[in-house]
Amino acid sequence: MFSFGPAMIIGLVFMGIGLLVSWRLRNRFNAYSKIPSVSGLSGKDIAERMLRDHNIYDVQVLCVEGQLSDHYNPMNKTVNLSEDVYNGRNAAAAAVAAHECGHAVQHATAYAPLKLRSALVPVQNASGMIINAVMMLTIFGGSFLYEAFPIKLVLWIIVAAYGAIALFSFITLPVEFDASKRAIAWIERSGTSSGEELSRSKKALNLAATTYLVAALGALVTLLYYLFALLGGGDE
Repeated sequence: MFSFGPAMIIGLVFMGIGLLVSWRLRNRFNAYSKIPSVSGLSGKDIAERMLRDHNIYDVQVLCVEGQLSDHYNPMNKTVNLSEDVYNGRNAAAAAVAAHECGHAVQHATAYAPLKLRSALVPVQNASGMIINAVMMLTIFGGSFLYEAFPIKLVLWIIVAAYGAIALFSFITLPVEFDASKRAIAWIERSGTSSGEELSRSKKALNLAATTYLVAALGALVTLLYYLFALLGGGDE
């Protein structure tokens, strides 16, 4: 009989790695936040200046609650910055604000990976709901699940769902890396920061990118586990 245990262990391992990377990111952000930037510009100032430099005038910069809750929303064209980034006047705030504006630039220039990722959001959400439903049935109604559906059918559903999640995760990588590349290039070109301050911005964005890489690898390894289970005869 096929067991979901190893997959749960894989998930826990990558969850632990992700939490470790997130912890390091928060610590680095907090450390950099204590070092005032030479320019004296806030994250809000950085975002608005970068948008103007790219001739983008229909994107609004907003302040949202939470720590590192920063994101760009292509639906309503808003750059949403957490309070520490919105008001922060340091290399970390500048890096995050410029990174989110990098997504706005991608949107304005019809960057293909961003368009593809946006199109896959509903599929990603549906896949996550399917995985959660299957796991809940496995935990609280395993015998019913096995009796009601052939195990190979269950595995096909899981493989399809994790395939969509893995695809979304890997498409996210070039989107995030490109946004960071645009951010650093603009920060350097505009003279917003240089030297050690620019180096801190790069380190903060590189560590942030690592969280996406860990998520993508975790999704891929989990997908391969279920795929091998399916091809190896999960109905035994």
